Amino acid sequence: MKLNDDLLILELTADFGTGPSILNAAVILDSQAGHTLVDTGMPGMEGAIETALAEVGVTLKDIRQIIITHHDLDHIGSLEAVVKASGAQVWASARETPFIQGEEWPQKMPPQETVAEMLADPETPPQMRARLSLPRVAVKVDRALQGGEVLPLAGGVRVVMTPGHTPGHLSLYLERTKTLITGDALVSDGGQLHPPRAQVTPDMAAAGQSVGSMAALDVQTVLTYHGGVVGEDANGQLDRVAAGMAES
Repeated sequence: MKLNDDLLILELTADFGTGPSILNAAVILDSQAGHTLVDTGMPGMEGAIETALAEVGVTLKDIRQIIITHHDLDHIGSLEAVVKASGAQVWASARETPFIQGEEWPQKMPPQETVAEMLADPETPPQMRARLSLPRVAVKVDRALQGGEVLPLAGGVRVVMTPGHTPGHLSLYLERTKTLITGDALVSDGGQLHPPRAQVTPDMAAAGQSVGSMAALDVQTVLTYHGGVVGEDANGQLDRVAAGMAES
């Protein structure tokens, strides 16, 4: 779905064990600098990404940069395959880089010894076993992004550091269209913004401060990875969530 002239939303279907779920990856459109994919879905989604791009006449070869908001598997799962197909550079925050490059154990995975025990246990549910057996992502990050820098893409894309969900989580603010891509720093449902899910956000205090930083921006539209587009009173909704998290 094309949100505006600068942003394409790729709706990727995943199943986390509770039925189909939509992951809202994004493509920042810029014919001069090359298009930029934001996050890559679960492992094996490169074909779905390619199909979604083809609907608007774009191919993986047109992707010149891939920005990773954070290292959770549903955001980097198809990164290696997309890089191989496109030749794109990978950009991420410095704190997320060792996770993406496979140098640091994923923050939300059980410790390595626990994973080994669970795989050896015949009582481990098949879906959990399949998830734990997935190969770890280890892809070189070409550029470390800094909070506050403005990338020369689509009229200017500002990097907003939004830690909490992971230590180096980042969000992106498209200045020309006043669109905020939040990754998992926020979620939404039916056009309503909500705080990030506490059960998968280790540092809710930092997450609340991050929402406060986003609320300081002039935002017309929000895109959350889980939930999709929020267009009605985006600034007011950001203020509401920030205030609620500050009080909790």
